[in-house]
Amino acid sequence: MTEHLRIPSAAGTFDAIAAGPADGRPVLLLHGFPQTAVLWEEQVGALADQGFRAVAPDARGYSPGVRPMRADAYGVSELVGDVLAIADALAWNRFDLVGHDWGGAVAWWTAARHAARLRTLTAVSTPHPSALGEAHRTDDDQLRRSRYQQDWRSPGTEDRFLADDAALLRSLYQGKVPARHVEAYVRRLSEPGTLGAALNYYRADRPDAAVGPVQVPTLYVWGTEDIALGSTAAHATEKWVHGPYSFHELQGVSHWIPEEASLTLTRLLIEHLNEHE
Repeated sequence: MTEHLRIPSAAGTFDAIAAGPADGRPVLLLHGFPQTAVLWEEQVGALADQGFRAVAPDARGYSPGVRPMRADAYGVSELVGDVLAIADALAWNRFDLVGHDWGGAVAWWTAARHAARLRTLTAVSTPHPSALGEAHRTDDDQLRRSRYQQDWRSPGTEDRFLADDAALLRSLYQGKVPARHVEAYVRRLSEPGTLGAALNYYRADRPDAAVGPVQVPTLYVWGTEDIALGSTAAHATEKWVHGPYSFHELQGVSHWIPEEASLTLTRLLIEHLNEHE
């Protein structure tokens, strides 16, 4: 049965969903934009059934108790610090880390900076940040795919997303996300200040965002129909993992892998965790 947690930290209190035995091997799952911890409900339940202790928090900006409105509160150090603060509050010395979209970027940063805290890393959709940065410099296709980020930094983005019963926001999910999840996301992002806080992930300057190679055992799962993240960075990610590495390319699957290909991702994740005990 899924639990609802409130996890204290110096930055404020994070909301989270959780399941599994208290003494189970700990797994932390990070969501991205424009979603919440609900993204991971299928994986949280499946992990619990396998004896893991799975916790998926609503991230900074999405949790009402941790919602700074300044873009500079969403730097790498702050976002990685949230991961460690949550783990510390849960008394997790080492844990497995899973992330999708912005949660994937935060997971890569955490693995690069704090490898000793992680048993494994699982990145979903999001390539290694340095592979993505290189693709931005050398690959016209990736540059075109990423142009939306500049647009989303502009004033008025919140109003455009939420106009007409959040029609533009709803369109981002491409019909690949369950309707009940879409309604949960729209409801949360319609709360005063929430969408602006979530967009701060795009608006923040990150002078400390350089990422070196990752040493921890890593699973990377990418969908060939991802509209935002192309094949150049996906295929280059292996150069940035110096530990055991497994790459799975899901044919015909979009950016929204945890929901569109839930069973496949859950199977790959559990196999990865069991392989690296």
